[in-house]
Amino acid sequence: MSIQTVNPNTNKTIKSFEEVTEKALEAKVAKAQVAFVDWKETSYEQRADLLHKVATLMRFKKATLAKTITLEMGKLLAQAEGEIDLSADIFDYYADHGATFLADTVLDPEFGSAIVRSSPIGVLLGVMPWNFPYYQVARFVAPNIMVGNTILLKHASIVPQCAAAIEALFMEAEAPEGLYTNLYISGKRISPLISDKRIKGVSLTGSEEAGASVAMEAGKHLKKVVLELGGNDVFIILEDADLEKTVEWAVVGRMNNNGQCCIASKRFISVEAIAAPFLEKFKEQLSKMKLGDPMDADTELGPLSTEEAAINLADQVKRSVDGGAKVLLGGKRANREGAFMEPTILTNLKPGIAAYHEELFGPVATFYVVKDEQDAIDLANDSDFGLGASIFTKDIERGKRIADKLDVGMVFINHPTWTQADLPFGGMKASGFGRELSELGIKEFVNKKLIRVSDLNDPF
Repeated sequence: MSIQTVNPNTNKTIKSFEEVTEKALEAKVAKAQVAFVDWKETSYEQRADLLHKVATLMRFKKATLAKTITLEMGKLLAQAEGEIDLSADIFDYYADHGATFLADTVLDPEFGSAIVRSSPIGVLLGVMPWNFPYYQVARFVAPNIMVGNTILLKHASIVPQCAAAIEALFMEAEAPEGLYTNLYISGKRISPLISDKRIKGVSLTGSEEAGASVAMEAGKHLKKVVLELGGNDVFIILEDADLEKTVEWAVVGRMNNNGQCCIASKRFISVEAIAAPFLEKFKEQLSKMKLGDPMDADTELGPLSTEEAAINLADQVKRSVDGGAKVLLGGKRANREGAFMEPTILTNLKPGIAAYHEELFGPVATFYVVKDEQDAIDLANDSDFGLGASIFTKDIERGKRIADKLDVGMVFINHPTWTQADLPFGGMKASGFGRELSELGIKEFVNKKLIRVSDLNDPF
């Protein structure tokens, strides 16, 4: 089976790569295990030095790396460059703060003395998605290399050149052989890898289906797993919101990365008092968006990642309309070459309609009008997902009270759900479990070892 780069702007194949053979895969796993034996003995200073080198190389090669993202999955070039900056920041962040995060915790037991010491657990397998080809890898890899673990990385099959480029960065930074290894393998080969005794943990960012499969296999073999899955994030607009800024952030929250973010604002819930003016301005802004080549600086909305993704999204919209939803804007494939979808707003959504329940991974917004704050909370929580939420209000204390009542992993007040190195990232319910980034993210694949010192005369 070949793994291909297909430019979604033209739907033309650019380059193909062959999967690794079973013999070659075995050799890569073996090298990762050998590398771990040495890497776990290195100092935090040595690990930090490597992470800083990778960050420096990323910034130096930003233009080339960003163009690869845009070529393979259609992200606007300026946003691709922003992703490289963010990824480099994550490497630097863990290089700068990792040793502090992993420092011994001193306990105060009734007898004797005790500490909890963080230590690495071994070879980790990462299964990463295409929508942020460098950032998703950085937030998994940087903290775990700082911990002392080694990495096997199965990237999404549609971004093979990004996958190769990341491995090349580590090679150029003079990382030990086997510390970071790119795997060109299909999804069906993940389960046998998870069962390999040399692999001690798995992190997956992807679909609910993929997450359930990986969690089941990891559970079967008693291995730690972190899952960051889908989202159907709400964007709550209260009557005292700053209308102009709220609309501005609504467009960013929904359309960033061509609408293909797990934390994108997807369900817009407005109280009655402000619903009509918000919707009018929101629709106006989306209708003006310029579709085009993501390499073009004037383009505001690029293609979806693949033709299949565009077909699936259009089908979700059709099934929703067939179920009673109304199209306020767009609703169709764009009339142009490539994997494009029109900016779309759906209304009149009720339980049972596809768009009410399913994640819409593209430039499609769903809009709801509710009577008051409590109805907004109830509707927000009526979802199988629980990743993030946004609340727009001038009353910050009110926003915090509402945040406490939302069944999600992250809440942003007066800003779309977002990410940065020093903020924890993760959700609940069908959006997965575990945390990445910040201090929390470095402690997922760590052995928190108790070391107790007792006096010989201490009681039993």
